[in-house]
Amino acid sequence: MKKNFSIRIFLTLFLAVAAFFINKEIVSICLYIIAYLIIGFDILKEAFESIFKGEIFDENFLMVVATIGALIIKEFPEAIAVMLLYQIGEEFQDLAVDKSRNSIKKLMEIKPEIANLKRNDEIVEIKPEEVNIGDIIVVKPGEKVPLDGRVIKGTSMLDTKTVTGESVPRKIMENELIYSGSINLNSVIEVEVTKKFEDSTVSKILELVEQATSKKAKTEKFITKFAKYYTPIVCLLALMLAIIPPIIFKQYFMTWVYRALIFLVISCPCALVISVPLGFFAGIGGASKKGILIKGSNYLENLSKAKIAVFDKTGTITEGVFEIQEIVPNNITEEELLKIVAHGEKFSNHPLALSIRKKYNGSYDENQIENLEEISGKGVKAKIFGKQTLIGNSKLLKDENINFKEINKIGTIIYVAVDEEYKGYILIADKIKKDAKSAILDLKKENIKKTYMLTGDEKKIASKIAETVKIDEYEGELLPQQKLSKLEELIKNEKVIFVGDGINDSPCLARADIGIAMGGIGADAAIEAADVVIMNDETSKIPEVIKIAKKTMKIVKQNIIFAISVKIIILILGAFGFANMWLAVFADVGVSIIAILNSMRALR
Repeated sequence: MKKNFSIRIFLTLFLAVAAFFINKEIVSICLYIIAYLIIGFDILKEAFESIFKGEIFDENFLMVVATIGALIIKEFPEAIAVMLLYQIGEEFQDLAVDKSRNSIKKLMEIKPEIANLKRNDEIVEIKPEEVNIGDIIVVKPGEKVPLDGRVIKGTSMLDTKTVTGESVPRKIMENELIYSGSINLNSVIEVEVTKKFEDSTVSKILELVEQATSKKAKTEKFITKFAKYYTPIVCLLALMLAIIPPIIFKQYFMTWVYRALIFLVISCPCALVISVPLGFFAGIGGASKKGILIKGSNYLENLSKAKIAVFDKTGTITEGVFEIQEIVPNNITEEELLKIVAHGEKFSNHPLALSIRKKYNGSYDENQIENLEEISGKGVKAKIFGKQTLIGNSKLLKDENINFKEINKIGTIIYVAVDEEYKGYILIADKIKKDAKSAILDLKKENIKKTYMLTGDEKKIASKIAETVKIDEYEGELLPQQKLSKLEELIKNEKVIFVGDGINDSPCLARADIGIAMGGIGADAAIEAADVVIMNDETSKIPEVIKIAKKTMKIVKQNIIFAISVKIIILILGAFGFANMWLAVFADVGVSIIAILNSMRALR
């Protein structure tokens, strides 16, 4: 709220009422002028400052010309009322902007103030910007995680909703990566820093928020240009209205001056200039509440027009995390088979080995692992629990002449043989996201004509995934440059969305009309190249952001049509003498307030 706004309103009304009841004209006029200056001083100041800067024709200039003209023709109450109601309209705008910024401001609050650096068993409080990669920091219960890192000691629950939009706290354990901006809920953890503060998740989010309204939509640019040319034209028309009719029709000069002043008040383009950018800003704010960061209002406009959606597979349609899908033993129990494979993969850092160790909950006896030999592209040989063991793909078992039946399933199959006897297999695959299928179906409801999946994975895997989630067309075994070529074939007459998360998706994210990055596990390069970032990796957020974009555009268009229609009708009435100053005030302030309130719907 503007400084002492309530006091100014009270003084203005008090002086205006006093002036109305005082019989002495000179005193009455002085009180009216003082009341006018109290409520209109900042508008007068801004108008004159703009004139000195060479920016003459804006809404402040229009309000000053109209109200000073009203004072000249001794319509004091109307001049004060116009300025008062205009100021109330501006106050509504400020409140509306503040409200729409609240959700984005909450994101700004995720910036941590301190980091607890561990030095020689002592804890030192320093700024996050001063922490280096490899340093160990301690995060206590209730504190924000100051930097991205890997948990090296302790387990806890993390509140990640300010970063990812997830409402349910996430359990984190040793060796897991955590993101800055999250809140540690219940236990002390030690974290090895993996990124400097300027490269951390919280910094990237803040950077995106600061840039969120910097790129204007075409509709918004239209309004800016419209106001620039509209104001001088209106001023010229008002001048002509004041001079030409009295000369031609030989009518009373002040009657047409009054009509010209009404014409000026009506013509003020506040509703358009205020409500259109506010509508876009509210849309961006509403999306951020859902864990969706939109980098500019122009992307809202493009999203509302999108007809084709193209997806990467790993991390987008699938979880991007390898998990054991099946354990199929042969003359052995599942537990024994898993124990053998876990010991064989004990020293490997391969993602498949990590998924096996994650599944195995038992203890390791490293003394039972002997003569471990890794065979490139095939697997490992080792003596495990005193028996010669083979763990790997079908090539390894064929090379060793093991009698087994080859399995044809989607995913990576690890075969096991012990003392030349086949003991079963473990199937490891990337899991399809639980909301992927419903997201594709929801996109069709949002008038997305066709969906595609472009992936570097094998064609048989791509085929199975596309069939499962009901994607229309797919291409497999593609290199990044081939993905880009395929995408460019689709970008012709329709707006195209590309959704990805990896470094190799960055060219496509940058080239598409709208690039959407999965921010939770996405690569920094992908997030940087994208126009929209889904912070919690949910595929279902893609149709949701399209829905938000369409709603925002609908509201913006409603405001434009409503404001221009009312203006034109009352301008015509004003020119012919059928509209007084009070109707002019409604046309200006009333329409602005209605348009602002309508824009606020984009927040929900």
